[in-house]
Amino acid sequence: MSILTVENVSHGFGARKILEDASFRLLKGEHVGLVGANGEGKSTFLNIITGKLMPDQGKVAWCNRITTGYLDQYTALSKGKSIREVLQEAFGPMFQLEQEMYALYEKMGSVSDKEMAVMMEDVGEIQSILEYNGFYMIDAKIEEVANGLGLGEIGLERDVADLSGGQRAKVLLTKLLLENPMILILDEPTNFLDENHIYWLKHYLQTYENAFILVSHDISFLNDVVNVVYHVENAILTRFTGNYDEFQKMYQLKKLQVEQAYERQQKEIDKLEDFIARNKARVATSNMAKSRQKKLDKMDIIEKSREKAKPVFKFRDARATGRLVFQGHDLVLGYDEPLTNPLNIALERGQKVAVKGVNGLGKSTLLKTMLGLLKPVTGKIALDDYLHPGYFEQEDTRTKRHTAMDEIWEEYPGLSNWEVRSALARCGLTTEIIESQMMVLSGGENAKVRLCKLMLKDVNWLVLDEPTNHLDVEAKESLKQALIAFKGTVILVSHEPEFYQDWVTDIWNVEGWTTKVV
Repeated sequence: MSILTVENVSHGFGARKILEDASFRLLKGEHVGLVGANGEGKSTFLNIITGKLMPDQGKVAWCNRITTGYLDQYTALSKGKSIREVLQEAFGPMFQLEQEMYALYEKMGSVSDKEMAVMMEDVGEIQSILEYNGFYMIDAKIEEVANGLGLGEIGLERDVADLSGGQRAKVLLTKLLLENPMILILDEPTNFLDENHIYWLKHYLQTYENAFILVSHDISFLNDVVNVVYHVENAILTRFTGNYDEFQKMYQLKKLQVEQAYERQQKEIDKLEDFIARNKARVATSNMAKSRQKKLDKMDIIEKSREKAKPVFKFRDARATGRLVFQGHDLVLGYDEPLTNPLNIALERGQKVAVKGVNGLGKSTLLKTMLGLLKPVTGKIALDDYLHPGYFEQEDTRTKRHTAMDEIWEEYPGLSNWEVRSALARCGLTTEIIESQMMVLSGGENAKVRLCKLMLKDVNWLVLDEPTNHLDVEAKESLKQALIAFKGTVILVSHEPEFYQDWVTDIWNVEGWTTKVV
């Protein structure tokens, strides 16, 4: 049975075509991976099926009485609410049912016996729903799921406005799971999650009985949880059966078949055109030439697939630093309260360090403290005199109304139009993306613009906080090669061991530094 049916949906932003005549179906129990390069329209598609965005053409139909839960990349949390209060919102419909039940009780004193019987039946049905969904054990249920995703250590009374990006992602995911929807729709759920909780989510999705739709650039995660892949490329949506690796094999085979068919057709077209050119003027052969022309006119021309612009990242080396890039003496990291025990750490020239550990223990705080953007609770910092750092921050406000070109010009006003366009093109961004507002770019396109700003700067120390979030497979590989080739020092926060484990020189685990229980 089809839970969701999408028929002939088309959508675009201005002259930019995102989806064209796209059709999609979600069957009971299917675990769907929605894949494609950055900016191909995956998040747009999710916004269309969830009703956040109206398509230009086509229709979307869900089956009756379906409940969906949508975790997107940019869901906001309201300041002033505690984690517990946000999680309690997951049970909002049940609280409404409880109020409906109380209202029925109040009316019962002034109704007929017939009306009373109907009301008692309604009350019984509501109580059954509440009991089935564990309404009378809400607090215990919240504690169980919250602790499973590591929110217990943060403290459920903490204001959500004080949380890191990773902690907010956990709150949103926990709330979604507490809502227990019949269909899950997840847009990059592993972004900002640490390794332990990615593993937890992987197990949860593997055993999830209902259907889900997942957008992710984490190949290993996709391979382990999906059994159907929808691929979006050049505004076309195509269905494949199997996991991501199986999709790749079928996709490459299909691409090869199209290329071979294209070559065969081009040879046939050349022959027909040559015959027509040589014979159309001759009386004896003009009818044969006309026949060939008709055949040519009726031919369905195969279009060769357009190759996507591939990013080529490369960082500009500044003059070398001294031997010690950074030193911390009895360094205690934190904001209002300490996050770590006193640390004596040093970063040497040429070291390439990955920082790992569960969220909330100070990874981003460490980077900001090393850069001097945040004062340590106690302790001293010493930086090399010839440092030229380049910083990639984990989060971006995404409210900027200026274009990608303006974003570069804001930092490098002396560059020419051609230089800005060339720099953005090297990051795999097309002309229409370059001229689009930052706020309408996908997460991956936004990250590429910010990486472009780093590439235009002479640096000898790269400080990168989750740079692979939102990046597609090709962009990740290009970034990896650029970091391997970079002659300076690198410190990187990442939740993807597959990205860094074969090229970093050292791994720092903040779980060994923390004052918290891990």
